[in-house]
Amino acid sequence: MSTLSLPQGFQAAVMAAGIKPSGKTDLSGVVSATPCTWAFAGTRSTTAAACVTRNRDLYAGGRAVRGLLVNAGNANAATGARGANDNEDMADAYGSVLNMPAEQVLTASTGIIGHLLPMDRVLSGIEHLPDELGTGAEDFAHAIMTTDTRVKLAQATLPGGARIVGTAKGSGMIHPDMATMFAFAFTDAEVGQTALRAAFPGIVARTFNAVTVDGDTSTNDMAIVLANGEAGHVDPPVFLKALEGVMRDLARQIAADGEGATKLLTVRVTGARTEAEALQAARTCCVSPLLKSAVHGNDPNWGRVIMAVGRSGAGVDVERMKVSVQSQPVFAGRPLPYEDAAVSESMKADEVVFDVHLGVGEAHGEAWGCDLSAEYVSINADYTT
Repeated sequence: MSTLSLPQGFQAAVMAAGIKPSGKTDLSGVVSATPCTWAFAGTRSTTAAACVTRNRDLYAGGRAVRGLLVNAGNANAATGARGANDNEDMADAYGSVLNMPAEQVLTASTGIIGHLLPMDRVLSGIEHLPDELGTGAEDFAHAIMTTDTRVKLAQATLPGGARIVGTAKGSGMIHPDMATMFAFAFTDAEVGQTALRAAFPGIVARTFNAVTVDGDTSTNDMAIVLANGEAGHVDPPVFLKALEGVMRDLARQIAADGEGATKLLTVRVTGARTEAEALQAARTCCVSPLLKSAVHGNDPNWGRVIMAVGRSGAGVDVERMKVSVQSQPVFAGRPLPYEDAAVSESMKADEVVFDVHLGVGEAHGEAWGCDLSAEYVSINADYTT
């Protein structure tokens, strides 16, 4: 049973519609009692799935929405006109059973690319979703999972009692290019759509765009925040700071649950010319197979950091550059003395942190990834078979 409730005015429903071969829950929906202001970010992949392109079109229209329908186990990507029609039929069906226009329903699909949706099962499931509506968030978080090993949830409470509850899914095919896999945040705070949409790209850049597991960007990535205003007005800067905190928490959870991961990799960059360059340097470190392998083997090979920063395109002054591993300084314009065995032992932790100072400015940024294990290859070698 769910113990974390959605903010007031939101309900969720989940069911096993037969999309996943495992028989686990794979169809879920969220609905708000009142129309929501909202913000959206979607993958910039040129092979984006039907759900992304449809949501992007709705976003450009600027209308309020009330519903979100998610299926897991089938990406409905690279499925042509049939896939686009199926996606539209899903929105129509969900809107029909909840008495709202299809234009107020957002859709999201995740799973294997290139397979048509089993629409008889999907439509039958949608028909029964209203019977399952409740306020729990954890069942919804379970239902959107694919290769994830754990649910991803985060929340914040604002002065005055308004709440933000966020959930995400993502474990592989994760790399910045929007990259958020799926992230959905629901709030009962009253937030103006203009302010929300103006701030959202920056929040995404500092959170989900700072996550990389394997260097591959999905066809279906998206992040959505829905605000129904039922808890009343909140101070916009306070709300946006809390929303970024929730998204940051979810981003770290995604990185820690990377396919085959045994530990979270965090790279903190300071001394950069711009925030964009700091993030680029940090992300390049996190996606490096060589650094990720060293982290897996508890090898304090800081040369992999020097290499990754050098190819990232970020400005750097090597003579002023500094690198630390698990707070142990190892480089400051030159190699520093340290005990290899002691640093290696410190890397046997749930999180391994590299601090990198570029020596060319005042900007900073942080990115998250995970180690690279043989299990990652195993998972993806058998993904469709």
